[in-house]
Amino acid sequence: MDPDQFNHCQARLSTGRTYHYVDEKPANDSDETVTLLCIHGFPDLWYGWRHQIKPWVEHGYRVVVPDMLGYGKTDMPTETSAYSTKNLSNDLAALLDHIGVQKAVVVGHDWGAFIASRFALWHPDRLLALAILSVPYAPPMKQYYSLEQIVQYFPSFGYQLYFASEESAAEINAHEIAYYVSNYERGMIGPLSYYRTTQIRFEEEIAASLPSKPHLTIPVIFIGGKEDKTSNLAAVEAHRALIDKFTVVVLEGKGHWLMLEAPETITNEILSWLNGLGIVPGTQQRLHL
Repeated sequence: MDPDQFNHCQARLSTGRTYHYVDEKPANDSDETVTLLCIHGFPDLWYGWRHQIKPWVEHGYRVVVPDMLGYGKTDMPTETSAYSTKNLSNDLAALLDHIGVQKAVVVGHDWGAFIASRFALWHPDRLLALAILSVPYAPPMKQYYSLEQIVQYFPSFGYQLYFASEESAAEINAHEIAYYVSNYERGMIGPLSYYRTTQIRFEEEIAASLPSKPHLTIPVIFIGGKEDKTSNLAAVEAHRALIDKFTVVVLEGKGHWLMLEAPETITNEILSWLNGLGIVPGTQQRLHL
């Protein structure tokens, strides 16, 4: 699919960072158009949502998909603290401000799912609903656990130790990436910085007194692949009590990259979920969730 067929934009946000994003509007766009803000994970780009963007727009939604900080044509700071979920959430809120949207349905995959979940805590007034793919909702920690300790509990996360190490950015360079080469020509410092923010994120959440068991009142859907070895599906049920309106979809025979492995299924599951909630084009001002 040709990336040039999408509407590309670039903006310097009020947070001081410049973001590249795709912004596709329906033919009947109006003040009541519902916006879907899609957040990609690692190692991806806005392009990871390419199979969903046009179909969702054809159903009347506005779809906004940024290259996240450190990726593609978006700024790539070298300081790790820039990639904390607090800062990323502030960037997303600033992006919504820039495009004139007060509330959006936020859809995230992989790291994007984790960021979307934290966005719901840092800026709860900016979400209509939350859709998370592959990575279950995880509330803030009561105490700090290093990445090494986390890997002891969840061995499948062992690869993150390497990603968080200093040598990873030097060894995983642009010449070794077979896909999206032109957009990774700056290297991997930005994308890998996400894995180095564990302590920064904990300290920011403690300082802001984010609750360790926050109660989400917005509708949430989790979609996971049964064969995804990096996803802790058991955590989905463990946190069900924290979410009022929770929908869970597990796709048999599918792994981690659901937007590519099951593009039509992901497109239609989210459309069906939104329709069931009454979050349909032309109703944004009349929603009663």
